[in-house]
Amino acid sequence: MYSTILETSDFLRDKGITTPEIGIVLGTGLGKLVNEIEIILELDYSEIPHFPVSTVEFHKGKLIFGLLHGKKVLAMQGRFHLYEGYTLRQVTFPIRVMKLLGVKWLLLSNAAGAMNPAYKKGELMLLNDHINLLPDNPLTGRNIDEMGPRFPDMSQPYSNILNSILRKIAFDLNIKLHEGVYVAVSGPNLETRAEYRFLRLIGADAVGMSTVPEVIIANHMGLPCAAISVLTDECDPDNLIPADIDDIIRTAGIAEEKLIRLFSNLAATL
Repeated sequence: MYSTILETSDFLRDKGITTPEIGIVLGTGLGKLVNEIEIILELDYSEIPHFPVSTVEFHKGKLIFGLLHGKKVLAMQGRFHLYEGYTLRQVTFPIRVMKLLGVKWLLLSNAAGAMNPAYKKGELMLLNDHINLLPDNPLTGRNIDEMGPRFPDMSQPYSNILNSILRKIAFDLNIKLHEGVYVAVSGPNLETRAEYRFLRLIGADAVGMSTVPEVIIANHMGLPCAAISVLTDECDPDNLIPADIDDIIRTAGIAEEKLIRLFSNLAATL
């Protein structure tokens, strides 16, 4: 696998993607940050060797290289998921490539369901920890020794430096930013009432179907990361209503403006 990572990195370098400082992954309904980027190069995933192709209609499937507040950024407009049929090694392949291209900081976003009753849809949650309930791990199989250790530590999966900066930015901009634990499940179905009760019982504040594999790989490679969930629905098992995907996407789009302000100001600070 290491040879394919090198091949993809060399391809992108030859295309002109050189020394990006910040990697960004934009989740479901959260692609408008690219409008803030002074785009130098834009590639469809289908053009990139060994890249999976996003099959989710809400994910654009583009790799964007450009400048954000003078910083070189490499942004994924759409990510990959286990429920699409990809392995977690495929899902996290772009994060490996980002690291080899020179990315020093990784910013992740996702749409998630709020299970903490104090959190409301349309608000943001900064991840300070996670629970991995995916039935696989991106580090399963032979270790890529060139990129990290066989048994990476996960005692602090999210960067204290990045989280501290994001807290200050949120305070300065008067943006409500909750903090909590994200739990990753495989999907693509949403959860039952009993499952929401279980996930809340084990300590999760929000639930989604992504992000955790990317964070595991970032930690494996020593790449500091931060992640923010846009809370798109309220998962109260005692007052649960049928999921409305259109409403979830609409809520993500409305709340995205706050996420853009946070990530944009963070890029200016780093």
